[in-house]
Amino acid sequence: MARAKGRIGRDAYPVAIRAGNHDLIADEGAALGGGDAGAAPFELLAASLVACTAITLRMYADHKGWPVESIVVEVHYLKEGDLPARIERTLALEGELDADQRARLLDIAERTPVTLAIRGGVPITTTLL
Repeated sequence: MARAKGRIGRDAYPVAIRAGNHDLIADEGAALGGGDAGAAPFELLAASLVACTAITLRMYADHKGWPVESIVVEVHYLKEGDLPARIERTLALEGELDADQRARLLDIAERTPVTLAIRGGVPITTTLL
């Protein structure tokens, strides 16, 4: 289970977030009236996909004993005009990997938990207290 809780006051627009045992700040950039005190909401979404992808690939490579020195994941959340939003993800794998290992890691990236949650459209239930 993952959990997070946030609070915003009257200031525009920093949100103090407690995610698990960690404190974060989210905010909007100046273009949207915020103070850029933290990552914007869609930057946090992109960051969660980056983290999940990198961690899952590291776990898989370690389990297989593959010589992966580093994994760099870059994610762009793109929303342009009336076009549907899309996410572009790139992977850079450093290490002595053959073509089959690289292809398998690419396949694993397509099935990480956050990837599947985003693609599946996780239902959200909202309750007003």
